[in-house]
Amino acid sequence: MISSVTRTPLNSVVVQRRSKSKSYRQSYRSCLGAASRLGFTPALTGRRLNTSRRATKSHDITRKVNPEQLALLMKTELQLSYVTPLYQFRHTQLKSYARQLSAFIVAEKQQGLAVEVEGPQSSFRVSFSVVQGMVETDDDAETVFIQIHSKPLFARKDEPQRSVWIGWLTCINGNPDYLRSLPKDFICLPLFGSNGAEHLTSLVKSWFQQTFDCCFGPLEISDTSLQWLVALWTNCHMESNIQHLKMIWTLPVVPPLQVTYTVNPQDAWELWSSVRKDQQEENNRGEEVKDENIVDIEEVMRFTQGLKSHFYRHFRLNLSAGSLNQVSTALGSAKCSGRIKITNSKYMITTLTLLTECALLKMPT
Repeated sequence: MISSVTRTPLNSVVVQRRSKSKSYRQSYRSCLGAASRLGFTPALTGRRLNTSRRATKSHDITRKVNPEQLALLMKTELQLSYVTPLYQFRHTQLKSYARQLSAFIVAEKQQGLAVEVEGPQSSFRVSFSVVQGMVETDDDAETVFIQIHSKPLFARKDEPQRSVWIGWLTCINGNPDYLRSLPKDFICLPLFGSNGAEHLTSLVKSWFQQTFDCCFGPLEISDTSLQWLVALWTNCHMESNIQHLKMIWTLPVVPPLQVTYTVNPQDAWELWSSVRKDQQEENNRGEEVKDENIVDIEEVMRFTQGLKSHFYRHFRLNLSAGSLNQVSTALGSAKCSGRIKITNSKYMITTLTLLTECALLKMPT
């Protein structure tokens, strides 16, 4: 049941609807062809990750979000993608979208275009729902959750369908300047996560592209973004024991050397606390007064350098020559390939805010 309070935000910016919408739709369609204009959009290289952000804050979203939906969103490793704004997507039409996507999957299957995985499936049932409460600002569109159910071809009649694929589109604390600049026929849900058979992911993306004139692309998590997660998750240790801080680095030697570096959580916290204290003392000596709840990239880099220096003193390996590929704590895990698992709902908003920012960096202007 979709609640009446569900909204698709309408931007207040006055635009020339016809010409602007046409140019957006043309640019989105072009990315599906060989001569993509999207790849030459200056905004893809012009914007950078924020150099400061608010320190990790605990959010008890269990009071706002349906527990069943939250359970499905958590503790499952999701593959991330970015998706450009959706043209004429409406939260009030989710039941219709579910029927359309289900019919699309069946039609592709009948044409032999869908490669079967886990044996032949007799039917597919698709559900779209809104994850109420998964918004932080008035500019954020409500998160949309998608589930595909099916059962084997030779299953008993009374055997229930089981979930074979899940996915969601979300926007948490999206950049307001970008969101308000969009023509009003577009809605931005830039972060897409999925778990399930790859052929179903491809079909879902294909249907979205054909229906809403959008584009999907891989969303890798950069070395800098992984370092941000290391710092932000460590910052939570006194509220929620992170249990461990595990990092995997790759050094550029032949063959490549993979280094697994696990840090005692208390040691990581003490190092992070000393970095924060030193930064605050420097700020106090200067003229500028800084909000203590703000974390700067300089602090993140100092923290990472401290971890690297400790490792070098013990093993004489310089991790600065390599790249950070994976991080994990009791709060979650993230890989440079774009795979993410969130295991503590209290800090889901902080993590999704960073990932939304990463996805928005891919957006055309």
